[in-house]
Amino acid sequence: MVDKPQPYAQDTAPPILALADWLGDPVAPARFPQTKLRWRNDRAATSVGLDHLSDIEWVTHFGRFEPLPDNLERPLALRYHGHQFRVYNPEIGDGRGFLFAQMRAADGRLMDLGTKGSGQTPYSRTADGRLTLKGAVRELLATEMLEALGVDTSKTFSIIETGEELMRGDEPSPTRSAVLTRLSHGHIRIGSFQRLLALDEAGHMRELVDYCLAQFPGPPPPADAPDRDDPAVHLLLQVVERLADLAASWMVAGFVHGVLNTDNMNVSGESFDYGPWRWLPKWEPGFTAAYFDHAGLYAFGRQPEALGWNCAQLATALRLIAPSDGLVAALERFGPLYGHHLRRRWLWRLGLEPLDEQRDAALIAACERHMRENAMQPDAFFHAHRGGRGAEGELAGVFADYSAVGPDDPYWDEGTPQSMLIDEVETIWSAIDERDDWAPLMEKVDALRRMGKAHGDPPQPAASDR
Repeated sequence: MVDKPQPYAQDTAPPILALADWLGDPVAPARFPQTKLRWRNDRAATSVGLDHLSDIEWVTHFGRFEPLPDNLERPLALRYHGHQFRVYNPEIGDGRGFLFAQMRAADGRLMDLGTKGSGQTPYSRTADGRLTLKGAVRELLATEMLEALGVDTSKTFSIIETGEELMRGDEPSPTRSAVLTRLSHGHIRIGSFQRLLALDEAGHMRELVDYCLAQFPGPPPPADAPDRDDPAVHLLLQVVERLADLAASWMVAGFVHGVLNTDNMNVSGESFDYGPWRWLPKWEPGFTAAYFDHAGLYAFGRQPEALGWNCAQLATALRLIAPSDGLVAALERFGPLYGHHLRRRWLWRLGLEPLDEQRDAALIAACERHMRENAMQPDAFFHAHRGGRGAEGELAGVFADYSAVGPDDPYWDEGTPQSMLIDEVETIWSAIDERDDWAPLMEKVDALRRMGKAHGDPPQPAASDR
């Protein structure tokens, strides 16, 4: 624990440097024709002691990427492999981003500043390494909505418009460009371990396990867990619970990530890397976010399965250095843990005190039936029934024994809840694209933060020392 945020490494080097020779490649940021500050997240900056930066200093560090004092001298493009829509790909890595800096937050956690759209790297292949301004705006909206709904998510730290015209096949082109910086609790992916397995680098894998246990600390392994003293088994136990909780948090939020590849899975359990995301217009398990997900592999209702499958790929990689019995036993915990975290998060969003496993599960089932049969949008459902109010028929019966909990806020008396459906996203973007009007975006962020305050303290992220 540290007394205050420490944005610079000071008397110790950023921890990632101990692994840098084999985990990443030093790269140079792109030089942009323009660096116009569009968004700075002062709430997030305060958490890591960077809120004192002037706008000029902010652009210097997050538009031109001049190093923060006593931090990484050169950005690192991280190396990893991954399953992309269940097809293994060894030719990936940070293709349009890099790790820019590391620091300690006030609670002692290691935090990373990583980028998106900062230029080409050895892993860009034929891509330009850039990000559209629309993509940056969409990521800001996704992270703010998710944070307001209690999801452990990366924070959109900075958006700077860069003055280039980009050609894209999936949106009108040429289109405006940006570079985004995100604040995350680490950038070590399941794909980072898959790469070490493919290269048969057992020593480096042990080093990476030790790094993750030290920098993303969690509770001790369960007393009855086989091979609980093995570091790799310990790590897998933590990741399984974190990703079970992450899957539950997305389901309760009505959120569809869209691309749940193993290179998009952070072993800290944090939700990040937002591309073709969507929120549900109604409760529909088969709803997909990515237009190219023709088989519905990452449909809304299949997200828990996808994260469980990704945990299995991590276990497969860790077999290089760990006993199989302990790894298999850790994987078997995913289903029960998912159910546990779904219940606690569902009750949190409803503002109800949990009762017991059986009755809480019955309540969730009744809520799902109600949304499905009435084609109800999840945000509207949770808002209308906050604290057990407005329940009729079957819902009235299952809500009867529950007690309301959580802050009493004027937000819950408003007729229309905050949501993030695609039509509103497009309207916000159109104001920027057509009139350079950023007011609707800023107003939406303010409204989402007010909604987050109305929910009260978010659920504790699983398998974390926070």
